[in-house]
Amino acid sequence: MQTQLRVLQSNGVLGDWAANVQQLTTAAEQAQRDGVACLVPPALALCGSPVAGDYVLRPSFLAAVQTALHQLISASTAWPDVALVLSYPAVQDGVLVHAVSVVRNGAQIAHGGQQHLQGDAALLRHCQPMVAAPCQFSIGATRLAVLLGQDALTPACAHAAAACAQVIVALPLQAFYAGQPQALEAALAAQAQAVQRPVVSSQWAGGFDHWVFAGGSVASNRHGHVVQRLEYFVAACADITIKNDDLSANSLYPVREPLCILWQALVQAVRDYVEKNRFPGVLLGLSGGIDSALVLAIAVDALGPQRVRTVMMPSPYTADISWKDAQAMADGLGVRHDVIEITPQVQAFETALAPLFAGTQMDTTEENLQARCRGTLLMALSNKFGHVVLTTSNKSEVAMGYGTLYGDMAGGFAVLCDVWKTEVFALARWRNAHDPLHTGLVAPIPERIITRPPSAELRPDQKDEDSLPPYEVLDALLRQYLEHNASPAQLEAAGYAPEVVAKTLRLLRLSEYKRRQGPGGPRLSPTAFTRDWQIPMTHRFTG
Repeated sequence: MQTQLRVLQSNGVLGDWAANVQQLTTAAEQAQRDGVACLVPPALALCGSPVAGDYVLRPSFLAAVQTALHQLISASTAWPDVALVLSYPAVQDGVLVHAVSVVRNGAQIAHGGQQHLQGDAALLRHCQPMVAAPCQFSIGATRLAVLLGQDALTPACAHAAAACAQVIVALPLQAFYAGQPQALEAALAAQAQAVQRPVVSSQWAGGFDHWVFAGGSVASNRHGHVVQRLEYFVAACADITIKNDDLSANSLYPVREPLCILWQALVQAVRDYVEKNRFPGVLLGLSGGIDSALVLAIAVDALGPQRVRTVMMPSPYTADISWKDAQAMADGLGVRHDVIEITPQVQAFETALAPLFAGTQMDTTEENLQARCRGTLLMALSNKFGHVVLTTSNKSEVAMGYGTLYGDMAGGFAVLCDVWKTEVFALARWRNAHDPLHTGLVAPIPERIITRPPSAELRPDQKDEDSLPPYEVLDALLRQYLEHNASPAQLEAAGYAPEVVAKTLRLLRLSEYKRRQGPGGPRLSPTAFTRDWQIPMTHRFTG
């Protein structure tokens, strides 16, 4: 006796109830036609997104969830042989919980909820643990248990599920960061081996504001061997055969190298932010430097050249090779490229401020006027034509405050805000050597852009390293401080010069007010400034 189970790896839009219900209904009807006994979409598929935020506090949102649930229960009479697993936020016994129901032939045949929330606190921060036995149901002679979110990774919960079921259905809620897909896969396989039960997971694949979910839904047999892996960052489905209390499947998508996965995450984040918010396209300032070049390549891979527009805004300090490299890249990718000379605008500001600045020396104030003129022009084009402005500052610059408020920090989506400068170079070289999405665009970034010393070009002969340590040193130091909580003394003991440690940490603290005002962007690590790093702006702590 064998049973077919189908994993539905999804992308969606929060609160698009009609589309979400239709997607699940269509999938269930197809499962009925194909003889599939159980359909497993990812956690919170009913909402269309794994991220609902404070909407879960609104009675109207929770009422809409219940309406969608009852619509699916009623519709399930049209596919009576398919058990559909659905999780959703709900109020039970006066508290908000992450609940799960199994729907079949016009009824809820099983119910339960998430018990352990620690690892999912960012997504489920308003929910309370639900004290109950794992949700259990049968398809044919096979008994299944459903574990939500962190429950799937909790040994005690997995053992409890295994005590009453032959197969564990896991609906994890882990957002992407570098190494996360592989770590989650290994953890689920370890659970399967520990409890001697097959584990089948279903995961999201898409961008949801600053969260990105990788997909890569996996299934492991009772020995902990992975027998199925769906593609990363793609909505997909796959069937698994359950026979003799174990699994067999025929889709094992290969694990990609880390830079490929990171590239796919960035492309997915940009594509979904633009598509789900219904922007006609994107706009960015193309400077001839490495950061804007990388953002342009990502944007074209995400949206195609027809929906990407670039603007070069030179000042007297813009090098000739910057003009040429920016034009060459825009031409090579086939995007619209315009040039707006900003010298008249900068001079107008300088003239207006001259009486007030009398007796002072030129400094970064005048440099920032150039960046603010550029930001104003980009936002004007955005207002006029509806394109969202992509900012180009990387994580190293964001950490150090090496950017201008209302200038190069002005925009709607910060593509590289969680990508270190050293990763920017690595990604540029990697993309020039690969075409991961089969776009036909080979080596999109001119080599000279990658090899030139980075510069903001706001004063004569300016180089980033005039103000910052070399990026190899800076990134390594910051990673030790942010990711491993190293103290200044530990950083000095690791070989960093005391003056470099002191300056770096001072700039990190002083720049917090800038980060609070910058646009959001994709979270690609557990220490993203847009989500995970939270310190007061007012304090005197120096450790």
